[in-house]
This record gives sequence, C-alpha cells and structure tokens, in this order.
Amino acid sequence: MNQSTLKKQMRDRYRRERVQKFIPSNFNVILKSPEIVSATTICSYFSYDQEPSTTEINQAFLKDGKKLLLPRVNGTEIEWVQWNGDINQLKITKKLTEPIGPAVTDTNDVGVVITPALRIDQEGYRMGQGGGFYDRALPTLPGWKVGLVHAGELTSERLPREDHDIALDAAATPSLVVRFNR
Repeated sequence: MNQSTLKKQMRDRYRRERVQKFIPSNFNVILKSPEIVSATTICSYFSYDQEPSTTEINQAFLKDGKKLLLPRVNGTEIEWVQWNGDINQLKITKKLTEPIGPAVTDTNDVGVVITPALRIDQEGYRMGQGGGFYDRALPTLPGWKVGLVHAGELTSERLPREDHDIALDAAATPSLVVRFNR
C-alpha cells in the first residue's frame, strides 16, 4: 500500500475517533511557552467542528498586543491575513472561517506557527486533514512550529510520511506542551 492510501485510511480512522472522544478544551497551556511570550507575530487558525479550539488563545494573542495572522485558502496555497479580532472581518468558506483583507506579503517576523493536526508522532510529524496546505506553507515560515491535538492524539506510532512532510518543533494538548528533539 502506498503512503497516500495509508494516510487516507488513517485520517478516516482518526476523524472517527476524534468525534467519538471529543471533549471541548482550551489550549491556554501554550500561552506561557517562552516562544509564545517572546513572539510579536503569530500565525494561528480558526478551529472548526472537533478541532482543538483556538478561540481562547487567539483572543489572548490579541489581548497581549501580538500581530495575529490567520490563513486564507487561495487555490492550493495558504495566504496569511492580519486579523484584529473584528468578527465582521471574517467570512465562512465551506467549514473554514477565513479573514477578509489584504494578504501579508512579508512573513519574516513570524515567531510562532500554530498548526492543526489529527495526530502527531514522537518525532514531530503531523497528520493533517489531507489538503496539503500546511505541508506547503510550513517550509516558507520562520518560527517555532507547534501543532494542537486533543489528549490522546499524541502517538508513539510512527506516522507515515512523504518527502514534503515537515516535522514540527512541538505539540500541545490541553494540559501539556511537548518539545521534540531537533
């Protein structure tokens, strides 16, 4: 079985498990991470359905005066748009809540990139939703890359990977932050 087929089967299983085990949680544990504290610009996202919630941390970033960049899908790529907390500057496209406004052309000041994931293994590789958007975006962004997963979604099982997969620097659950050896 090739890696793409295996990944699709695993994604389907992980999505079912997430729905069955879902407990709403916040991820405020990452707010005290030195990387978050020192960052002036953070890339995050708007969570949906049973994804780890970013609502509280995004509000905390804004309250702390951080520049918050949110993703917007443009074809096969993610473009980043600064968001100031105004809900009128958001639109819903399918399941995604995306910011309205001009794309940021310079992301060199990004200190942290918060990524969604279905699972993260002990080497920092993530299994995403399968669109490849973050696989294409992560190599272009500087900063500490941390994936959010629910309790029980950090795995000792080695996730299948392909040449384009990028390891994260850390993973966060509602109760802990795990840094990977790099």
